[in-house]
Parts: sequence; structure tokens; C-alpha cells
Amino acid sequence: MAEARGAGVNMLVLRIFAPVLIVVGVLGFVLPESMAMTSGAAPYNVFHIIFGLVGLGCVASKQLTFVRAFTIGFGAIDLYQAVASFAGLWPKELFQWKTADDVLHIVIGLLLVGVGVLADRALATPQKA
Repeated sequence: MAEARGAGVNMLVLRIFAPVLIVVGVLGFVLPESMAMTSGAAPYNVFHIIFGLVGLGCVASKQLTFVRAFTIGFGAIDLYQAVASFAGLWPKELFQWKTADDVLHIVIGLLLVGVGVLADRALATPQKA
């Protein structure tokens, strides 16, 4: 497995993004509904906290393979959530998305998939001796 050694774009993005997920999840429990632009549904908050912790685990592993897999995978999940919101698919009723969630899912999903697929490809390719 390729080691990220803290130098890759994917590693940088996930170092920032994983804690943001945790903060978003916690704020979802703390902020009153009237102040929240995004859903404050408890399952949605737990989802953010759990995936933020998984993201931090990927960062802590220093394995670029794990970091890229998380970045691409979570980006794909974000894009699915946007589609699910518009199409009325699971977990729309559970997560109770708002318009701001939909916009964020599209923007962040595209960004994460793009970074995961396009950035650090040279670092992920094993170097020949």
C-alpha cells in the first residue's frame, strides 16, 4: 500500500474534511432547528460523526489507498444523497434533508470524487526500483 506521508492532496483534504464532518454532526445536535440551514435529524448527525471518525482513522493510517478510497467513497455517498433527496429514495425520510443539504451534497460530492480520482495518482502508483 502506498503511504501518503502527509504530502498528498487527498490527505490534506481529508485532514480538513473529517473533523468538519464531526463538528457538523455535533452542531446538528446542539443548534436549534430555527438556526440550522441543514437538517438536524439525529440519524443524519450520527452519520456525520461516524464518517468523520472513519475519515480520521484513514488519516491516522497514513495509507494513501485508504484516504483515497474514503474521499471517493464519501463523495459518491454525497452524490447519492442528492439523488435520493430529489427522487425520494432512502434515507430521505430518515435524514430529512433541506435544500442546503442538497446543494452541499452536490458540491462536496463532486469535489471529493474529483480529488480522490485525479489527485495523487503518482503517489498511489508503486515506484519501480
